[in-house]
Amino acid sequence: MDFTLSDDQRMILELVDEVCEKEFAPKADEISESGEFPSQNVKKLAELDLFGITVPREYGGLGMGYLTWTLIAEKISKACATTGLIFGANLLCTYPLGKYGTEEQKRKFLPPLASGQSLGAFALTEPEAGSDAGNVQTTARKEDGHFVLSGTKIFITNGEVADIYVVIANIDKKSGARGLTAFMVEKGTQGFSFGQHFSKMGLTALPNVELIFNDCRIPDSNLLFKERRGFKVAMRTFAAGRIGVGIGALGVAEAAFEKARVYSRERVQFGRTISSFQAVQHMLADMATKIEAARYLLYRAAWYLDRGEAFEKLASMGKLYASEAAMEITTKAVQVFGGYGYTKDYPVERYMREAKLFEIIEGTSEIQRGIIASLVLKEK
Repeated sequence: MDFTLSDDQRMILELVDEVCEKEFAPKADEISESGEFPSQNVKKLAELDLFGITVPREYGGLGMGYLTWTLIAEKISKACATTGLIFGANLLCTYPLGKYGTEEQKRKFLPPLASGQSLGAFALTEPEAGSDAGNVQTTARKEDGHFVLSGTKIFITNGEVADIYVVIANIDKKSGARGLTAFMVEKGTQGFSFGQHFSKMGLTALPNVELIFNDCRIPDSNLLFKERRGFKVAMRTFAAGRIGVGIGALGVAEAAFEKARVYSRERVQFGRTISSFQAVQHMLADMATKIEAARYLLYRAAWYLDRGEAFEKLASMGKLYASEAAMEITTKAVQVFGGYGYTKDYPVERYMREAKLFEIIEGTSEIQRGIIASLVLKEK
């Protein structure tokens, strides 16, 4: 397994480093406080062609693969978790489109998604279909060369700001998950509107929005892959997306660790820096070790994905480990800061609030353990 970077990868990562340090990180607290969508950050990602990292060149992308995307997402998420998750949600649209789309669909949708002219989103979650992904109640019925969608989605990341959506609906509710089908839906389509913007404990500028489909008519050419194969599309997309969620958690963990490490060298108690106390040293040691372990799992999952090998188990392991490590590391960072860590004068309290989301989205930790156990038990 070789993670050696090419000259092109190094060049892009150096550019991303500079943008994250000079533009994204300094604005992260302000973005969180204001709750305003970071449109300037998104514009910068588009200017750097970063939305097209995994998109093949023939569709306007850079064709550099998922390991490169993972390395970039890690840096973005460390600087600003909100921007990292927006970046990741776009991948949830480009990935299934690139894997399952027709040539016509790829030609139509991938170039604007790769350039950042359009943002993408993936819509499965509903009030009764969270962890129970097969229980989608949104329906799709055939009618005169069209599909007509009716139902509601919730918590959709990039909702309302996105222009292109992969939507999972059921063409035969009696068949349960076997009736699920994936569709491409564009913003502005008649019958497609937006509802509640969910207020959250963290990542307040990240749009998580209700989508409403009220007899939304789309041409049958917007069917993604095949009828009744939507569950496969969703599960494969979630598997790839777990690398992105895991890397987002890793970025937050890294940011918290760095703040705690620097602060421990500066804070003086009992006549010496708190970094000289074994209790603090052990916390920092645990934090650093878990960051490295999470990073290896996620890089390895992305490497397997690029090679076309089975990556699902590693993706779930990486997502599970990184998200739980992020929650622990951010909590310990607050502890290192003591009372100051609980105030908004320092960003570690924000990291702690942000970290929790990663244990929930793209399948909770409990769901990940179930997936991992199932895959392990199937191995020969």
